[in-house]
Amino acid sequence: MQHYDWSQFTKRIDINASLKDIFNAWSTQAGLEKWFLRTASFLTEEGKKRGKSDHVQQGDQYKWLWYGYSDDTAENGKVLDTNQVDTIQFSFAGDCIVTVTIKKEGGTHIVELTQSEIPTTDEAKAKYHLDCMAGWTFYLANLKSILESGPDLRNKNESLKGMLNS
Repeated sequence: MQHYDWSQFTKRIDINASLKDIFNAWSTQAGLEKWFLRTASFLTEEGKKRGKSDHVQQGDQYKWLWYGYSDDTAENGKVLDTNQVDTIQFSFAGDCIVTVTIKKEGGTHIVELTQSEIPTTDEAKAKYHLDCMAGWTFYLANLKSILESGPDLRNKNESLKGMLNS
């Protein structure tokens, strides 16, 4: 049996949308709030708030909030790298690193997400590998739905907790 690498995972999804639209969905507050987050805010390295349509830059700090979770459940992190075209990398879930790359394959765009630097304790395997992988799987499907003119699949009913889609 092959050894399973708990320190990272990769998820890929095809999306029939332009490179620009896909990248904007990952690199702007407005884009992220359409398919992923209830609220996304970014601060420059100088502490200035980015506008809703401004592209994030390397070194920006972020605060993210999701539907279905209170404001106490915030993700704070940093944009580690971006080429402003097809790749963005950010810290996530503590010391994990998420790298998103948009590629052209088979006549369509592929979004490839890798979460790496996952600790390999039993608790981290459950929380940062299994739970994050399930979350990213849903949100990548929602990104595809939104960008291909489908419905927003997120649960926005704040009274419903512990939902797969929030």
